[in-house]
Amino acid sequence: MKELAGKNILLGITGGIAAYKSAVLCRDLIRMGAEVRVIMTEAATHFITPLTLQALSGHPVHSDLFAVEAEHGMGHIKLARWADRVLIAPASAQTIARLAHGEADNLLTTTVLASEAPLLIAPAMNTVMWRDAAMQENIDLMLARGVTILGPASGDQACGEDGPGRMLEPSEIIEHLQLQLQPELLAGKNIVITAGPTWEAIDPVRGLTNHSSGKMGFALASALHDAGANVKLISGPVHLRPPHGVDCINITSALEMADAVKDNISDCDIFVAVAAVADYRPVTNAKQKIKKKAETITLELVRNPDILAMVAALENAPFTVGFAAETENITEYAAQKLAEKGIDLIAANPVSGDNSAFDSESNELTLFDRNGNSHLSRCSKSLLAQKLTKEIAQRYHETYPAKDT
Repeated sequence: MKELAGKNILLGITGGIAAYKSAVLCRDLIRMGAEVRVIMTEAATHFITPLTLQALSGHPVHSDLFAVEAEHGMGHIKLARWADRVLIAPASAQTIARLAHGEADNLLTTTVLASEAPLLIAPAMNTVMWRDAAMQENIDLMLARGVTILGPASGDQACGEDGPGRMLEPSEIIEHLQLQLQPELLAGKNIVITAGPTWEAIDPVRGLTNHSSGKMGFALASALHDAGANVKLISGPVHLRPPHGVDCINITSALEMADAVKDNISDCDIFVAVAAVADYRPVTNAKQKIKKKAETITLELVRNPDILAMVAALENAPFTVGFAAETENITEYAAQKLAEKGIDLIAANPVSGDNSAFDSESNELTLFDRNGNSHLSRCSKSLLAQKLTKEIAQRYHETYPAKDT
């Protein structure tokens, strides 16, 4: 709670049914000691009145870019300079598009462009709109600039459809803010993290891979960077932009990932293996496309190197964190993996059924170390990454106190 005390939060509200949640968000931010000023777009005023937000925040609500009284008091430049964080919740598709392309045609977008404060946006829109290619390109642009995207959550929507697009609940948004405003828990530490799947070629057009989207690994790389670490992200084939401030190395196969890890592990303090690395690869890789002739073919496979175990076995091994994606017996298999590989921490998550983490916007983790286990409940991958970063930092400092002196 202390992270928000005395912080200046500029709350932007755009048009959408989720605007009703902004009243709760404003109230709770103030209860936690934050100072809140509110900017509403014209569309937002059709869903919730400025008077409501004025009563909750204790300050006039700003909405008109050309209001004379605002420019003589706290105009958009003063608002921009005043804010420690700019939070837009809900953020409509239109506002996200405007910000992605640098448009400044209303008070909110103008203030955001004039502010140097970190920007957080909580999207809220129909699920088809959220999944649209143009929307995802706009989100990628925002992420590449270091903007924090909060959610969206999945579930029933006011339009009657179901899927990702719901604005996160105020409590989850506030938890994001609290974690982001913590001291840099890993300042100056060198971290190597792997993410995404690997692709093991059978011939020039076919290969062995898996459903990993890389979203959890990329979210964790971003959270580790926000905690002050120098982060190198080694990623298999994904459709994601590298997180802002993170050095990204792109690979395809497990052997390439192993080589990239070897090349970058020498000065590493923490190694995090999030990637879903293929356990096996074909013994031979056909130079030409295999033609469909026989009714059956036999594919001979050989084991790939165990990258996590390789790092853990180094003479001066870094603090090692593994991931276990399991379809059953999660506790048993994760504990077994922790012991067999000799690592410091393992994060286990389900990848089957309705709660599968693969290509999902949310996830849950059970953490195992030598002292037992603890659970991080299901939430957006970005928030989960921040929670996991805090857990990693705590265990790292407990394991290597001498490195902090």
